[in-house]
Amino acid sequence: MFFCDYPIIRGEKELPLFLLNMGQQHCQDHIIRTEGYPCHQILYCTKGGGTLLMDNKAFHISPYTAIFMPAFHPHEYYPDGDIWDIHWVVPAGFAADDILKHFGLSEPKIYELNEVNMLEHIFRKMHEAIRADSVFGNYRASGYLYDFLIEFYRLISSSGVSGAPNSALMKALDHINFNYASPISMNELCAVSGVSKQYLCLLFRKTLGSRPMEYIAKRRIQAAKELLTGSDKTIEEIASETGFCTASYFCKLFKRYEGMTPSHFKKAE
Repeated sequence: MFFCDYPIIRGEKELPLFLLNMGQQHCQDHIIRTEGYPCHQILYCTKGGGTLLMDNKAFHISPYTAIFMPAFHPHEYYPDGDIWDIHWVVPAGFAADDILKHFGLSEPKIYELNEVNMLEHIFRKMHEAIRADSVFGNYRASGYLYDFLIEFYRLISSSGVSGAPNSALMKALDHINFNYASPISMNELCAVSGVSKQYLCLLFRKTLGSRPMEYIAKRRIQAAKELLTGSDKTIEEIASETGFCTASYFCKLFKRYEGMTPSHFKKAE
């Protein structure tokens, strides 16, 4: 199968992020780019295999392998046999660099993915949107591009992290979600997840961008916001029901993370 979508770019070029082009090739041609490609690319393989030459090194690209290739980074790649199914997506827009950087995509890198089913589903939705609607298709595809990047980020966040640590993180998160209204200690989280305190902190920081106890506070505030907007409970009652030791501490943390007091939040909603 081969297709290459080059949408006619109109008003979407004013969006912070839009799809510049995308495609799929059943057996990728031999590509030599001594000066790189002028835009950032995300590529992933679903069948067959090939070789990527980059930074004076050779890399085997097999199924469920993805590549982030920054703009203007020299590279070369070619198939190792008759089949090398490569998909590519090229994002653009005035915020594309910052968005990609937020998802950890700034330097050339190769990722081993666990699966690509959801990534493929979103990829197809982008392709179908472009082909089905000449007027608004690329707006829709650009909307799906956000989903694609989020799913790609999810996959690469767990690539390079073995099943056990990822399972440990999920066990800790499940424990927090079910028990946030009660006191939770680091020792308790470590016992539930089966890893050390240091490693659990690393998993939280790498995946969620926060320490475990900070995440617990944010989870409690999330629950408190639901009660503030959906009930007539007092601040003291909400603080108690969401696991905060005192109402004053609840108000202090709420203002730190939300930029306003719980009372102001309730009035604003």
